[in-house]
Amino acid sequence: MTTTTAYRAARTTARLDSLVADVREAVGRGLPPDLTAYLVGERLAPHLGAADLLTDEQCEGDSECYRQHVLHAEQDGSFSIVALVWLPGQRTSVHDHVSWCVTGVHEGEEHERRYRLVPADETGGPARLLATEDVVNPQGAVCGFAPPGDIHRVWNACGSRAISLHIYGADIARLGSSVRRVYELPADR
Repeated sequence: MTTTTAYRAARTTARLDSLVADVREAVGRGLPPDLTAYLVGERLAPHLGAADLLTDEQCEGDSECYRQHVLHAEQDGSFSIVALVWLPGQRTSVHDHVSWCVTGVHEGEEHERRYRLVPADETGGPARLLATEDVVNPQGAVCGFAPPGDIHRVWNACGSRAISLHIYGADIARLGSSVRRVYELPADR
């Protein structure tokens, strides 16, 4: 999976500061990952599409691969907020994550294919990925998940830029990525 990451100290906006405070409150409840993701998704939704959420710099893409802008990493490592900027045709590898995650489409739309891992069988058949769902996430769409069962691929199939916000239950500034594992197994589509 290829991405570029912007780590410079990002200028913030009042709306982004408000989102950080909202997420901090939800994460601070100490609930299980699936419930935390649900609450964080509720906090993210009202901010999506707002013109005053991101700076111009945080909306910049990269012509070679999708770009990750780390917007906030909580000092205790409990969550991070990242903006992913996708130019037309850019995509991830099939992957899963290190923690719970909530995504929301800020601009454009994202396409997503979700997979289930089918283990190798006792006759020697290899492990493979089974596509379970194709989803088009338009501007304003929010979804959340928690491992296991979070294998997917995301791409921009539109003719214009797409921007999504991703909130992870991990310190992405320290880890560099939310990806736990990239899958190179045969997939049925």
